[in-house]
Amino acid sequence: MMIAGFELPSTGDIAIDGVSVVEKPPHHRNIGMVFQNYALFPHLNVAENIGFPLKQRGVPKLERTRLVGKALEMVRLPDYGARYPRQLSGGQQQRVAVARAIVFKPRLLLMDEPLGALDKQLRENLQLEIRRLHADLGITFIYVTHDQEEALTMSDRVAVMNEGNVEQVGRPEDLYDRPCNRFVASFIGESNFLPVIARGLEKGVVLAEWNGVLLRAVSSVQPASGSKLTFTTRPERLRFVDTPGESGPTVNRMSVTVAEAVFSGERCRFVLKANDGTTMVLKEPSSATLRRRAVGERTDIAWSVADTVLV
Repeated sequence: MMIAGFELPSTGDIAIDGVSVVEKPPHHRNIGMVFQNYALFPHLNVAENIGFPLKQRGVPKLERTRLVGKALEMVRLPDYGARYPRQLSGGQQQRVAVARAIVFKPRLLLMDEPLGALDKQLRENLQLEIRRLHADLGITFIYVTHDQEEALTMSDRVAVMNEGNVEQVGRPEDLYDRPCNRFVASFIGESNFLPVIARGLEKGVVLAEWNGVLLRAVSSVQPASGSKLTFTTRPERLRFVDTPGESGPTVNRMSVTVAEAVFSGERCRFVLKANDGTTMVLKEPSSATLRRRAVGERTDIAWSVADTVLV
């Protein structure tokens, strides 16, 4: 809302292309905006909706018609100009809203949870469409979402915010594989957390003890020996092991009991419990070649030290 000009920042500045826009009203910032509820005018047809920002800018009718047609082609609705919003599906209405936001060639496009009202399959299809559109336009998109998977799918750069503070900024894979703290690890995807006691540092790897078991994690800092730490790893990085001795400087290993086993199509999700009651989640691909673990079964799990992070 502050970038768009609808709210004033209490402190700081907002610059686009190095130029401050804080003092500029919204209509002078040349920013497009797509809302979650589409915000289409019901009494205007699709072409008129898309052409509205051009009309407000005094663009001649003939040029408006050309630009509207081009915008409709970009969102793959070339023959829908004469229809009204009520005659469109949710996905089509969202495409029209996007076309209206880009028709005047903004320097920046803001998208406020634009796919939040759509069903899962349509949302995933439009995610790819928006990525294609971003590549075609070559401008910056700022995209707000509470869907972590959507954030990872859509973005080149992600900022995770918590109560107004930026916790971490980086590439999607950096946030997922190397979260800077527990909040980011738990907010982006699902994570397992293990409370451990620091025992030393060895070539950039933290050694720690958990219930008498030595575990290792990647870290750029050296914690004090004896300090309480938290290790985290992703559920899909864990695997069941039946062979003895699969542990060492590159692999962590522990014994668990299967508490829950849930089949969800492409994956099986297992809730595991360690001797001290610590709960872990393991996800593995659903495959006829893998033996399905039964509830109550005692087994070992292992995972790479490279997939273990100190948070």
